[in-house]
Amino acid sequence: MFYGLLLGAVMPACAQQGTETPSLAGFEDAIHHWRNVHGDTYPRHAPEQVAQIADNILRYQRMDGGWIENQDPARILDDAEKARFDAETRKSGGSFDNRNIYTQLDYLATAYAITGDARYRDGSLKGLAFTLEQQIPGCGGWPHTVPATQTYHPHITIADDVTAGVLGTLRKVVSDTRRYAFVDAALRARVQSAIDKGDACLLTLQVRQGRTLAGWAGQYDARTLLPAQGRKFELPSIAGQETVGVVRYLMSIPDPSPAVVAAVDGAVDWLRRVEITGWRIETFEAPAEQFQYHSSAKDRRLVADPSATGLWARFYDVKDNSVVLATRESQRVARYEDIPRERRTGYEWYGSWPKRLLSKEYPQWKSQHTSSK
Repeated sequence: MFYGLLLGAVMPACAQQGTETPSLAGFEDAIHHWRNVHGDTYPRHAPEQVAQIADNILRYQRMDGGWIENQDPARILDDAEKARFDAETRKSGGSFDNRNIYTQLDYLATAYAITGDARYRDGSLKGLAFTLEQQIPGCGGWPHTVPATQTYHPHITIADDVTAGVLGTLRKVVSDTRRYAFVDAALRARVQSAIDKGDACLLTLQVRQGRTLAGWAGQYDARTLLPAQGRKFELPSIAGQETVGVVRYLMSIPDPSPAVVAAVDGAVDWLRRVEITGWRIETFEAPAEQFQYHSSAKDRRLVADPSATGLWARFYDVKDNSVVLATRESQRVARYEDIPRERRTGYEWYGSWPKRLLSKEYPQWKSQHTSSK
């Protein structure tokens, strides 16, 4: 009766005993973006208040099963906000950006397992149906946002774990038969077909430099399958951070094919080749400034340091692996300091994203799998 007590009610007989409280970790990106605009001093439900959070997620859901991005599901809404979201539900579409949609449908599946409330099951199924319907014909990845309002929205999107994140959740649907027991055999077969197509798409999209496998771009033109531009400062390039997400997804596949093993090995080799040594990012105090999407009282600079290791660029040139930096005007620049402060402090141009993958996760995985090369 533990979860029934947490939720302030007796657990329905159909609820699954022992199901853990669903984590909000999948919403961290959305919550971060919400707080960048609205601040962090607002009332929130505790993570254990699963029913209240799931009710919010249902309130945010649109009529065809999608969700808009960058909402905090734990936010306590006032009457005016509830009315606004209730009106929003009459719209259609949604965005897979910032780990959206697949995170909501997975949370609702767990909320149903805990509470037995059929509304959560139905919301999860609507989200799943929306996700399957949005798989891009042809290669089989997923778009950024539907309906598209920006030129990059229809692209096959790797950025922010869109395609890999969707595929990871679809694998939960077919493998976690206890939590997703409400998915019938016919729907499960559709999900498996989408997984197979999506996996093949990822292997097709991996950038090749001559005969050598590299990483993945953030976006691809759905027709030509070539790396494409995202936002104005995200030029066509290989994405260091997003490559890590794809590799982690591929390593999660049980009994990977030789092609999957080769893709992982190739991407890891590329990540090792493009590691930046002798430089580090330094954050320092600066006059406070409010930008459109964030505020900052700090700035960043790239500092020479002969002992520094473990740094990667967000973007690399498809042909020569040089670091790709750009302004909001789509102008490629040579130096980090040439990027205006708004983009230096509002975007992660450098990071240590592959570090744990290379030092721990890949060696553990590699000990169980060998490449077909």
